[in-house]
Amino acid sequence: QTILCLPRSFEYSQKNAVLVSAAALGVGGMLVYWLRSRHKIKTIEMGDGWWGLGERLVKGKEDESIRPFKIETSDKEIEDLHRRLEQARYAPPLEGAAFHYGFNSSYLQKVVAYWRNQFDWRKQVEVLNKYPHFQTTIEGIAIHFIHVKPSYVPHGRAVQPLLMVHGWPGSFYEFYKIIPLLTEPAGHGLNEGDVVFEVICPSIPGYGFSEAPHQKGFDTIATARIFHKLMNRLGFKEYYLQGGDWGSRITTNMAQMLPQSVKGLHLNFVFISRQGLRRMISVMLGAYVPWLVGLTREDVRRTYPFIQKNIYELLRESGYLHIQATKPDTAGCGLNDSPVGLAAYILEKFSTWTDKSFLHKDDGGLESKYSLDELLTNVMIYWVTSSIVSSMRFYKENFSKYPGLTADARVGVYVPTGIAAFPQELVHTPHAWAKEIFKNIITYSYMPRGGHFAAFEEPKLLAQDIMHFVRKVEQL
Repeated sequence: QTILCLPRSFEYSQKNAVLVSAAALGVGGMLVYWLRSRHKIKTIEMGDGWWGLGERLVKGKEDESIRPFKIETSDKEIEDLHRRLEQARYAPPLEGAAFHYGFNSSYLQKVVAYWRNQFDWRKQVEVLNKYPHFQTTIEGIAIHFIHVKPSYVPHGRAVQPLLMVHGWPGSFYEFYKIIPLLTEPAGHGLNEGDVVFEVICPSIPGYGFSEAPHQKGFDTIATARIFHKLMNRLGFKEYYLQGGDWGSRITTNMAQMLPQSVKGLHLNFVFISRQGLRRMISVMLGAYVPWLVGLTREDVRRTYPFIQKNIYELLRESGYLHIQATKPDTAGCGLNDSPVGLAAYILEKFSTWTDKSFLHKDDGGLESKYSLDELLTNVMIYWVTSSIVSSMRFYKENFSKYPGLTADARVGVYVPTGIAAFPQELVHTPHAWAKEIFKNIITYSYMPRGGHFAAFEEPKLLAQDIMHFVRKVEQL
């Protein structure tokens, strides 16, 4: 009987061995999959879109040609502007108000007098046209961009494509002073070895000479996809990105969407929507034991007193944001009709976003950093294109959802990243906070001076930091 049972016992143990092996393989496979999935980089779905009028064209029917573009003006356009400037009405300012109540109307009258009698729009159009402009149609709308290549490239030196994206209330014109520093560094005292760029500066759809979306829902992710398509259409497979303001979020989304195409991401403004217990603890302890939560002395100097710098000052400067994120068309229709109102609305930001202390100056400190020609040229880009309303709508589209629910909210940034932290920026983001989202920070620079419009205000400082970052990435 014992002998008869042996084959059965052997058969049973064999079955057990097979089951145990299968279970082990299954558990092992699951473990390997879990470990691999932990290290798999999450990305934003690229998707697709249509922002043109009416129904989407049949796929393949869109005109993908890249067309030369030239900014033009006319006597009629200038005469209409002059008539409106002459008919402006002003409310007298409060005594000693400076810029505490917004744009001081006494100084505004001086700006408008210069605009009417001395500002030469035809001459500024020539300045704008000094770089090559183009348009191409992507997802149903015309995308405007400038594309500047170096005139001379020394033997053996690689040219890096760099996409630079502006924000509100700026334009592609913000980059006019930094472009020659990046494309011809040696000719401007920037002997930065092997770092030379060809620069592509698109206008965000709805800004300036890029057509406004005709459908609802056009946000930074849609913009990121369109700009990837633009770079692909120009023949680039890999490229560097640089952004501030909305440009920062757009280029960050580009890095989250197609990290394999982004060689490096350089920012002079950092969007961080994630909050939570960890951040609260960092804020609470940072003023007393900064080293314990990874803050430096400079972080402390720029961040505290926290309530004043991150709540009070931000509330004071962000009233426009609430309007534009809820009912942009209401305020926008007045700005689109009045060049004086438009100038006051836009130029007030170039005052206090450049330096918070300019609030106390009767002229807003505007001419201490920029010329009136430069400031009014940026205003004119909005005026002649009637794009102020569509530019304001960008806030509505991007703030219509709770920040934590957006597609990019839970996706980290893994491409090499450089951050230039300017001291007069609206908010300061310490390295310790930035690395919660940007997982591969190569350079983090405390810039010695400058504010929100870095390329416009401190082009040389920003150019040097971009070059320093790219050189380090190229050496990796």
